[in-house]
Amino acid sequence: MNVLFVGGTGIISSACARLALSRGIGVSFLCRGKSTRHPIPSGVDVLLGDIRDARSARSALGNRAFDAVVQWVGFLPHHVQLDIELFRGRTGQYVFISSAAAYQKPPASLPVTESTVLHNPFWQYARDKIDCEEKLRAAYRGEGFPVTIVRPSHTYDVGLLPMHGGWTVVDRMRRGLPVVVHGDGTSLWTLTHCDDFARGFVGLLGHPSAVGEAFHITSDETLTWNQIHEILGRAAGASPRLVHVPSELIAACDPHWGASLLGDKAHSMVFDNGKIRRLVPDYRATIPYARGAERQAAWYDEDPRRQVVDGETNAVIDRILERYERAWPDL
Repeated sequence: MNVLFVGGTGIISSACARLALSRGIGVSFLCRGKSTRHPIPSGVDVLLGDIRDARSARSALGNRAFDAVVQWVGFLPHHVQLDIELFRGRTGQYVFISSAAAYQKPPASLPVTESTVLHNPFWQYARDKIDCEEKLRAAYRGEGFPVTIVRPSHTYDVGLLPMHGGWTVVDRMRRGLPVVVHGDGTSLWTLTHCDDFARGFVGLLGHPSAVGEAFHITSDETLTWNQIHEILGRAAGASPRLVHVPSELIAACDPHWGASLLGDKAHSMVFDNGKIRRLVPDYRATIPYARGAERQAAWYDEDPRRQVVDGETNAVIDRILERYERAWPDL
């Protein structure tokens, strides 16, 4: 099988490329070749081009055709419209990486399935992904464009810490400073290691029953945000001081952080992975976050240059805590 990744050097795509290569799948990247965060794996055929520039992309692709094309960096409807025109007739499957943020917020019922309504009035990123999905579904219905939609939820690797602020939050934990947890910290959340995600994803490539369908691929482990902070703190050798702050107050202090909360993380999200298992029967997430957090702490500690503390993030956290204490001085 011959697969093209548009992009390919991100957290999830890198893990999927490594697994695909190990299974004998031919992998090509259409990319600009500028990533340093995730080096391109040995064995990948690199096509240098800019997917945002139709002439550049066509030049890089030449007359190549693929069994599957995976769009990792499509965020707006005009991105996928270009893909429809670019890959029409040259692939047997076009996989669009959407997001579980597109699911209804707050969800009317749990667990979330692929038939859960797509509706997110809080976060533009999610609405754009919904619009992309609708354009691709119209192309599938109208002309048979062979789309498969995949909706990752919160997927991480050793470097991507789960809370807003990343290492800055761990640094605060280690220094005994308070850290902000949205709401009362008891909303349910799902963290999925990128290597687990890859096992489900690679099984969809070239699968004829996946065309015309949507899938999410997540862990079956469900944690509260209190537990997530405590697990990471324990892995880092700290006892975190958690301060619970309403998401609306966080949003008032930092609209970007607030959008990701009100449009996603503030709501309990538990997923039914029955659909992916029906097509990929051996899919199972095997890395609990306790193990993932240990790997993260070890990765950051083995090279102190990775432990970047962001002064602006610290200032935002302190500002949120100050406003919260003014509103509830006795808490």
